[in-house]
This record gives sequence, structure tokens and C-alpha cells, in this order.
Amino acid sequence: MLIYGAYGYTGALIVEAALEQGMRPLLCGRDAGKLKSLAERYGLQYRAFDLQDAAVLDQSFKEQRVVLNCAGPFTQTYRPVAAACLRQRVQYLDITGEIEVFEALAALNHEAKQAGVMLLPGVGFDVVPTDCLAAHLKDRLPSATELVLALRAGGGFSRGTRRTMLEGLGRDAAVRRDGQIQRVPPAWKIREVDFGEQRAHKVVSIPWGDIATAWYSTGIPNIETYAALKPAHIRSLRWSRYFGWLLRSQTVRAQLQRRIDAGASGPDSAARKRSESIVWGEARNPSGECVHGRLRCANGYSFTARSAVAAARRVLAGDIKPGFQTPSRAFGIGFVLALGARITDLP
Repeated sequence: MLIYGAYGYTGALIVEAALEQGMRPLLCGRDAGKLKSLAERYGLQYRAFDLQDAAVLDQSFKEQRVVLNCAGPFTQTYRPVAAACLRQRVQYLDITGEIEVFEALAALNHEAKQAGVMLLPGVGFDVVPTDCLAAHLKDRLPSATELVLALRAGGGFSRGTRRTMLEGLGRDAAVRRDGQIQRVPPAWKIREVDFGEQRAHKVVSIPWGDIATAWYSTGIPNIETYAALKPAHIRSLRWSRYFGWLLRSQTVRAQLQRRIDAGASGPDSAARKRSESIVWGEARNPSGECVHGRLRCANGYSFTARSAVAAARRVLAGDIKPGFQTPSRAFGIGFVLALGARITDLP
């Protein structure tokens, strides 16, 4: 297996998880210095290259069976990596949560099937738990035409996640209506959700990856996704409706990028251990019948490390469905349960 973006915060967690499972991945990325340091720490091989050099990509991928792309923002990396996987007939995995990446890879479904390649994005916290809960709710209510998912992720964000969030500042959110993705204003809706704690949480609509993937996994044509955020963050999202032009300016983005780079790389081990993630879901049909469920799993980054490695191991063992896939379509709902998640059906 080849891991691209291995020295990032999440990439390094995935490398550690792979080693714990007895795997010896080839570590790759653009920064030779960071790769060398990580590779020497674990006694692994490494290779530094830029994604713009197709010949180098082909040479690096041709001896691999699986490529796991951990380099975000994925809107900037998925295209050359996936293209090289198709040329070299190597299985493609990534940990994206970006809607446009899922949609673009879905558009390559026919080409991937012809090449015998599985394109399986979103094998981390984005979107394994939400995707499997969506599939579970669809199984409970096969006639469902509306799906709502909300998540509460504790423990803070990594530097890479904050960079991806920066990419989305000042841009519209998204929902799916009648099978089509539609743009809506930031913080389009706010509602309350019971995550099984002592109080209900306010959640705000966000463009989570399931706006794309849940459609392919369940066929439900109307999908909304929400996240529990602090009131200050919700206010900022609302203000971005009016000052999006400013947030998209190069000067402001450069200032925010410097602040991100100066911050911590991500939650430390203790923070990850004491925090968990909760997903709540609701499916409804035209007759008004409704089912609810709640999923609990580990901190998002710890979960991503385990789920990405578990997905790679299954693919290496031959569990391959050529074409574009989502986690629940590729491996079934049991995949998330095998990773320690718990699903509770709610009255």
C-alpha cells in the first residue's frame, strides 16, 4: 500500500495504525524532509514527488495494489491520484469529505469499472459513520424519501481540517433536492437534535459529504446534513452570507492561513481518547412514517486512522467492487460496527 500525504496529522495517525496491523506502507508526499523523518522513525521506505508529474505518478503506483490519498484539500489532489490509479489499475481510497470530490469520482464510475478499479473515497470519519447510519435507516424504512443527518464531533480540529474549512469560507452550503444537489446560503437552517446527552444541541446545516454519498448509498432523493457548532461559529457562518467576498480575498485568506499554520497540528492523544463522536439520523417517507437512529464512535481522527486501514486491508484481501463506491456499498453496514461503533434505534 502507498500512502500519499503520510506526514500530515491524520496521515501520520494512519501510518501508526497500519504498523499496528502489521502493514509496511510506502510513505509518499511532496516534502522529502518530512517524509524522511517519518520514514526513519518507523523504518519504512519513502518517495517524494509532486502530483503534477504524471510519469512519476505512474512509476510510483505501478507496483502498488492500493493507494490511500490523505493529502487535502482533496479538491486539489484527487484528480491526478485517481487518474494514475486508473491508468495503472490500482485501487483508490481517500479520506475526503468534500462533496465535489465525491461527485467527480462518481462521474468516473464507468471508466473505473472498465479498468477493474474501485474508487472508494471517504473511508474516514468522513463519511463511514454517517454513510452506514444512512444505509441502516434506509433498511428500516425502504420507502424513505427524506434523510437528515447531524453530527457532534468532539476533540477539536487538525490543521488540515482547518485548511479545508478555510477553502470553503464564504461559499454556499448544499442540500440535495429531488436527487439534485442545490446550493443554499451558509447556516441555511438551524434546529435542535438530541444526541443522547442531558440537553439538546443546536445544529446548523453544513455541506457534509453525505449530500453526495448518501444519494448513491440509499437512493433517498432529499438529504440535509447538520453539525453541532458553538454559537460563535454559527454566527460567523451567518455573517459570511454578507461578507463572503471579503473572506474570499487573498489578503484575508493569507492572514487566516498564517494563523492556522501557527496553531497546533491537531488534538493530542489524551484529547482524542476522552472525546467521542455522535451521529443522529432521521429518515421519513411521504406518508409521514419516520425512523430515527443514533451512532456513537471514537474521536473522528482516531476513527479515521482505524477505518482507513481497515478499508485498505479489506481491499488488499480482494474485497473489491470495481467502479465508484461508498463505504456502505463497498463493505456493508457491518463495516462501521466492526470498528467499534454502536447504532441505537430510537423510538
